[in-house]
Amino acid sequence: MQVRGASIAELPHALADHDQLAERLGGRRPAVFLDYDGTLTPIVDRPEDAVISESMRDAVRGLARRCTVCVVSGRDRPVVQELMGVDDLVVAGSHGFDIWSPEGGAIQHDAAAGSGALLERVTARLHEELDQIDGALVEPKKASVAAHYRLVSEEERPRVEAVVERLLEEHADELKVTPGKMVYELQPKLDWDKGKAVLYLLDALGRDRDDVVPIYVGDDITDEHAFEALAGRGIGVFVGRADDPEVGGRTTAADFVLDSTEEVERFLDRLAR
Repeated sequence: MQVRGASIAELPHALADHDQLAERLGGRRPAVFLDYDGTLTPIVDRPEDAVISESMRDAVRGLARRCTVCVVSGRDRPVVQELMGVDDLVVAGSHGFDIWSPEGGAIQHDAAAGSGALLERVTARLHEELDQIDGALVEPKKASVAAHYRLVSEEERPRVEAVVERLLEEHADELKVTPGKMVYELQPKLDWDKGKAVLYLLDALGRDRDDVVPIYVGDDITDEHAFEALAGRGIGVFVGRADDPEVGGRTTAADFVLDSTEEVERFLDRLAR
């Protein structure tokens, strides 16, 4: 996606420049939306190893006792809940296609209705093409399928990209791709993303009010949809360093920056005070 915004190196720091953040909050109550991978847990080589630390779990739970906290992830919702070991938070999995609340269970919307057969076909093709590439990993999800290449050698990575491009050409009217950190996320070509999920949740949870400030914390390209959706009405916090090769020269629609997941933990603790 094309990101319009500021250079990451130019953003104020959400901890060091706390006065600026406090001014933006203006005494209002936050509603906090959190990405998972790269935000609540560091990026790891294998998705199943991204288990949240005990101290981060405590920080999330502590904040949830003070305000609304939602986790918005590209992973399947049950997987996020299992990795977190927390079952009392609102979780929006699969980029917001699968939303669950501890009070009411599934929060229904029909954005991904009818895409199951397409994703089954695409997943089968990815396995057929990528299983022969050492290090490539296909991760099926409820409303998308991810092709991971972090463990693929530099020489073989163009093969992964070529497979994805062929699938997009074959399903030009049905399929789109969202690039992430060493992953291609293939999704139905629908008008739905993390930004729309956050706006949907604000309304569904009764937090679309003047006395509430939505805060979104995330690190990936997919999180830019949420930063853009909250522009002018909330606060976006980008997680990552400008000198990280995986961040590169990116610009972001976020308002503040945190350098690492450790700083995210401190940020959540401060919000909970």
